Amino acid sequence: MNNSVNAGIDSPKVSNWLEKNVDGAIAPFAFEFIAGGHSNLTFSVRDAKQNHYVLRRPPLSHGLASAHDMGREHRMISALQNSGVPVPRARGLCTDVEVNGASFYVMDFVDGHIIRDVPIAETVLTEHTRARASESLVDTLAKIHAVDISKVGLQDFSRHEGYIARQLKRWYGQWNAQKTRELSVVDRVHEELAKRIPEQGSATIVHGDYRLDNCIVSSEGEIQAVLDWEICTLGDPLADLGLLTVYWTGPNDEASPWMSQYTAVKGFLNRSDLIARYAKATGRDVSNIEFYRAFAYWKLACIVEGVYARYLGGALGEKNAADLEPFKLQTEAAANSAEQALSRLN
Repeated sequence: MNNSVNAGIDSPKVSNWLEKNVDGAIAPFAFEFIAGGHSNLTFSVRDAKQNHYVLRRPPLSHGLASAHDMGREHRMISALQNSGVPVPRARGLCTDVEVNGASFYVMDFVDGHIIRDVPIAETVLTEHTRARASESLVDTLAKIHAVDISKVGLQDFSRHEGYIARQLKRWYGQWNAQKTRELSVVDRVHEELAKRIPEQGSATIVHGDYRLDNCIVSSEGEIQAVLDWEICTLGDPLADLGLLTVYWTGPNDEASPWMSQYTAVKGFLNRSDLIARYAKATGRDVSNIEFYRAFAYWKLACIVEGVYARYLGGALGEKNAADLEPFKLQTEAAANSAEQALSRLN
């Protein structure tokens, strides 16, 4: 077991818990670090019979406590088991911090691909299956937003009303608590967004970070599982669509300043196609989408500033100045993009 695993897994205690709490799991267990950082940490777990599970736990240095609530994430995945939304099978939740220093949950491993860069997009998908992955991504989002929250037992998962207003308050509070410099565009955009909140319809499940690389995709381009439910809640579904289109740059789209441009590879749909497909699938009015795109850019500026602040404070390990510069640039790019999106609303 390597050091990055040692940092997040107490092997003897976790092994003991798995044998007692996960049906059919048999020691010894092999743990392998898959992914994480300032997000929740994910580990691959194989047992003596080669049953394959995934264990999720909070990062070793916590930021927003509510963003790393294992109980919330586990409850959402459990609620969606038979909903038509593809999620991994939930296997168990441990809230006893004596076991592993923090809560964690276990789910089945889902086979498939995570498309997170151009070489993967070009290697594991064809032009045809890239188009299918784009469609499946939108159709799956429509399924998430169509779940009857009372039927799956999520009626009390969070407040239903005033989602955008609550989000503005939450992230502006984070911005003011953590900002490393004055950036007046963030304040200006916050003020404009607060003035223009569209009428909020019925609350649906909101994933909160919905994008292609938070899903597992088959070689045929079908979404096999939606992952990373750590900031899921109930609220305005168009917030998910706005964020998806901020993360997404299609082959003929103006580049988003956000993330790797892996969806610009030939075959993927363009942003406007995603929006049109969602509108058709859900019957929702998407005429206000630029508001939701502005909100998504602004929120990302606040989030990246928080990560940057934690780096400066040493919470995420030793970093040199070259590592820090992209965070500053990304915060500013996101804030400026939010202002651009708002100007398109005028």
